[in-house]
Parts: sequence; C-alpha cells; structure tokens
Amino acid sequence: MALRFGTDVSTAETDYGTVLLDERSGTYWELNPTGTVVIKTLLEGGDEAAAVAALLDEFDIDREQAAQDVATLVSDLRASGLAA
Repeated sequence: MALRFGTDVSTAETDYGTVLLDERSGTYWELNPTGTVVIKTLLEGGDEAAAVAALLDEFDIDREQAAQDVATLVSDLRASGLAA
C-alpha cells in the first residue's frame, strides 16, 4: 500500500537521510538512508514489497531483515499519525 504523509508533515532530505517534521507537535523524525529509500518508494506509489526490493537493490541486506525494517517503519509512521 502506498504511503501518504499528512498535510502537517514536512520532509527534507539531508546528506544523512530524511528529516520529517510533525508540525502539530514540533517533533522531528530522522530517517537514515534505508528509511529514505523506503519512504521514497512508498510515496511514489510503491507497496511494501517494492520497498523491500528497493532496499535489496540499494544495500547489502537480506530479504528477511529488509521486510522487517519496512514493516517496522511503516507501522511506526502510521502509529505516530504521520502517515496514512
């Protein structure tokens, strides 16, 4: 399922990944390069399987770890109210 951030979430790419700002609470989230690949894939309309594939293409990581990382990040973003 594709990911959408709420209108009150700002994003900025940095040299080290991506920073998310929850404008409601003033809370920052800092995503490392793997998190950046995941959210880019999902924001472009890809599903979690596509995000796993993107991680496997970009990093030296096994499929099980990639799938766990994607599921955890998506779950955390949704639970925080940053993403739908």
